[in-house]
Amino acid sequence: KYDVQDYNGMLRRYAKTGEYIARVRWDFIAEYNPRLLLDYGSGLGFFAAWAPEGICVDTYDIGTFVTTGIKHEKYDMFCLWDVLEHLSDFSCLGEHLVTTDYVALTLPMLPPGKELLTWKHFKPGEHLHYLTNQTLDSIFKIYGFKRVKCGIPECPPREDIVSIVYR
Repeated sequence: KYDVQDYNGMLRRYAKTGEYIARVRWDFIAEYNPRLLLDYGSGLGFFAAWAPEGICVDTYDIGTFVTTGIKHEKYDMFCLWDVLEHLSDFSCLGEHLVTTDYVALTLPMLPPGKELLTWKHFKPGEHLHYLTNQTLDSIFKIYGFKRVKCGIPECPPREDIVSIVYR
């Protein structure tokens, strides 16, 4: 359920964490110097809200969150922060992948030694995919992308979340 009351409540509950994570993400992608970005699956909009001066971020989400919409035909960077595990079909991304130079993403990734069924991020019905590094690289290779950066800068506070940039 995503309505105005839920949206406002989430803004209040997650503002401090949202700002922290947005700043970590901006630091993670800074070396690629993107000036025009699409935050696909932007949720509450924290990433765009903390954009450095002079950078334009278009926001898009299927929820009832406030977004700018997809206003440009080409972006320097296409961002998928905590999105891929929720998509039933990745084909909706294709039109954006062919019009961008970089893709930045985060997603939960099962670490070695942890069991899927007892893992914090095992959420049947919400998380539709549990992707591996090899699977991700194969998906993005189809569109001509190669991984250029990988890390876990959001941990803590977020456990088992991997950040990746493809070029």
